Amino acid sequence: MKPYIFITRKLPNDVVRPLLEKFEVKMWMYEDQTVPREILLAEAAKADALLTMLTDKVDEALLKTGKKLKVVANMAVGYDNVDIQAASREGIAICNTPDVLTDTTADLTFALLMATARRMVEAAEFVKDGKWQSWSPFLLAGQDIHHKTIGIVGMGKIGQAVAKRATGFDMNILYHNRSKNQEAEKELGAIYTSFDKLLRSSDFIVCLTPLTKETRHLFTREAFRKMKPSAIFVNASRGPVVDEQALYDALVSGEIAGAGLDVFDKEPIGQDHPLLKLSNVVALPHIGSATIESRTGMMRLCVENIEAILEGRPPKTLVNKDWQPGRGATL
Repeated sequence: MKPYIFITRKLPNDVVRPLLEKFEVKMWMYEDQTVPREILLAEAAKADALLTMLTDKVDEALLKTGKKLKVVANMAVGYDNVDIQAASREGIAICNTPDVLTDTTADLTFALLMATARRMVEAAEFVKDGKWQSWSPFLLAGQDIHHKTIGIVGMGKIGQAVAKRATGFDMNILYHNRSKNQEAEKELGAIYTSFDKLLRSSDFIVCLTPLTKETRHLFTREAFRKMKPSAIFVNASRGPVVDEQALYDALVSGEIAGAGLDVFDKEPIGQDHPLLKLSNVVALPHIGSATIESRTGMMRLCVENIEAILEGRPPKTLVNKDWQPGRGATL
């Protein structure tokens, strides 16, 4: 009997063809709808492998349900939607998709910084709404980016790629991380500093930290109060890293100048979300890695990881390094 794989979104047949040719595969046939919990649990109960999205909750209950489950390939770099420890206890390999989206996400992050600083979305809507009646010296005037100070919170691969882009604008680069990034310091001139000093010194604060117990609501009202009144805050990591009410209050009170957000505490957000009412907020629908090339690469990496585990080979990008092959997997 062929191993059974459940994929939680409709993916292109040419991408998943290697699985279709070897295994029994079922896909949730909607591109823009999350699989209902009860269906995901039912599929997990009979699956040998799952290909999941960031929006799928792969918790202990689901992992225990998957009596045959050998691998979960999560189509994201982050894996805060997965209970890693429970997976290891159950003998299930968890794989993610790092590297293939690093430059793509860095591009979007820096574009979001630029759009917010130069009020690009606001200006575009100004023209479309027929409000452009004349030229004036400070019409929709934004802030310079070049020769300013960028503070990057989370100097991993994406953070380092953003720092590389900042060098092209002759920016001073500060960063805060769990540990020093010697490569970023040597090659890009990045300077390690405390979180407090980064907040007080930076013109642009860019959040790229993973979501953990320590980083949840890292950006509080107190944190925003430490920033310059002219500061621009950019979040392209995870929404819950920010206390959204605190951010809203900081923006309304003028404690900071603007925010560029690709992620939110609960997604998707509705058009009545308070932050969307503010003209100094640029909001995007979590599209950091959303290019055809990167998303296809992420899909292919998930496919390769599933193939490897089901065929008894080591996966390319294993998250739970303490995983021990079980449930029929032999490496």
